[in-house]
Amino acid sequence: MANLQRLSMLLWLSPLLTGAIAVPTAQAQSSDLDTLTSVTQLASEPVNSTAMDQVTSVSQFTDVDPSHWAFQALQSLVERYGCIVGYPDRTFRGNRALTRWEFAAGLNACLDKIQELIAAATADFVRKEDLEVVKRLQEEFAAELASLRGRVEALDVRTATLEKQQFSTTTKLNGEVVFSASSLFAGDNARGEEAFRTTIFGNRVRLNFDTTFTGEDLLRTRLQAGNFRSFFNNLLTFEGEQRFATPDGSNEVVLDALLYQFPVGENLTVIIEANAGAIDDFTDTINPFLDGDGGSGAFTNFGTRNAIYYLLQGTGLAFRYNLGEKFELHAGYLANDTNNPLAGNGLFNGSYGAIAQLTFKPSEAFKLGFTYVHAYNNTFATNGAVGSNRANLREALLSNPDLPDALAPFAGVDIPTSSNAYGIQASFQVSPKFVINGWGGYVNTRTLSSRGVLPRGDLDIWTWAVGLAFPDLFKDGNLGGIIVGMEPKVTGVSRGLRSAIGRDPSTSIHIEAFYQLRLNDNITVTPGVIWLTAPDMNDDNSDVVIGTVRTTFTF
Repeated sequence: MANLQRLSMLLWLSPLLTGAIAVPTAQAQSSDLDTLTSVTQLASEPVNSTAMDQVTSVSQFTDVDPSHWAFQALQSLVERYGCIVGYPDRTFRGNRALTRWEFAAGLNACLDKIQELIAAATADFVRKEDLEVVKRLQEEFAAELASLRGRVEALDVRTATLEKQQFSTTTKLNGEVVFSASSLFAGDNARGEEAFRTTIFGNRVRLNFDTTFTGEDLLRTRLQAGNFRSFFNNLLTFEGEQRFATPDGSNEVVLDALLYQFPVGENLTVIIEANAGAIDDFTDTINPFLDGDGGSGAFTNFGTRNAIYYLLQGTGLAFRYNLGEKFELHAGYLANDTNNPLAGNGLFNGSYGAIAQLTFKPSEAFKLGFTYVHAYNNTFATNGAVGSNRANLREALLSNPDLPDALAPFAGVDIPTSSNAYGIQASFQVSPKFVINGWGGYVNTRTLSSRGVLPRGDLDIWTWAVGLAFPDLFKDGNLGGIIVGMEPKVTGVSRGLRSAIGRDPSTSIHIEAFYQLRLNDNITVTPGVIWLTAPDMNDDNSDVVIGTVRTTFTF
């Protein structure tokens, strides 16, 4: 009979033990509910241990009420079996959940006592009233134990499903979708003709697959599609081009960016640009809040960053190097047609650009950058589009089907050019809700061959801008922005070119304003306006006004 009672008690206890052990604690969740098979595994876990003084009477607990329904059970465990000791401050804390560590300690003490009683073969090993209490505890917590077991089983099923259906253990997906409606309300094109009053709607979609193999490196694969066409064919100038416009506007999915970056030591990061590399992949453009690469911040290429950054793109190698806490060096070399084996192409024989920038950050609020760019057969339209036709002379002659009168005789001429650009960028956060950005640039572009049509010569090109950003304007997460500046303008030409094409006759001012409204963490709506005075640097052309509403989805 005694053996039967012992067996019955163990059977009644088993659901309690199973439920307590199966409940996933914080430690268990962090290790994906792996089963512990030895005490050595527990030894590696942090234990909040406190020495528990031995309690011999339930009356020694200061927080135990004799009228509580479980008083008799607790009294038996303390005074009869001696396997409950409580806490050092003489409390039992019966209303709080116990930890796995506490459960293991109490269970071990009770099992040791049971072994002692079995070895002694005492006649009153287990009393009937004790078994009734255990049974009552089992019935009291039956619903909770069943619920816990169900939750654990459901968690096991979900975990197994996630393991089967997971995309990758090394890759994360993030995306951006831009919807934009733009309307040209007023203005002339570069030829002085009235531009078409059109309203267009388009999109740009980007999917970034960010992969890490070591936790410190990054392999980025970007797919892009879009159909938002630029206003170039209407305005016949590179000014005012919006950053989210796509080259062909066909919504064809293309590999837009492919790069791999990894650290070398503590201060050096190397970036391998395999396709369509851009300056912002490895260089700080020092235009916070306004440089959102078309998805946020400024609408236009000009408002996004200093125009000299657009003189290079493609495939190549770059690096970032920390020179202490206040200085950082950025450098890179990108070539345009590296996959073309024909003459005048490849990694070193075709169009290319090289950049070096020293960034100085004396404080959290202030940042300053000094930039040098050397480019061969590249213009400001290489990775964007900014500036007048003369400022993009090589690109304008090759791609503009309807040039201004001064350039029209040279349409289609392929003129090799070499450019040296110098830029300075600065940003100062006056307050948490007000940031001033500014930049200036000078470019000397030399025509290297007349091709029998144009003489050799030099063009002096200048550009500048001031940007104002207002984070959290009217509401947290919103952003206001204003950009005022001059897109690249030819201010002087050498004698040979002066008589042929001349310099830009006037100054066009670019004015841009927007308000970015954050609807939630994933959706923003941004209305704004772009105003170009004297389009293509010619006062004879009426001002251009473009209104835009951009909606951006991020996920």
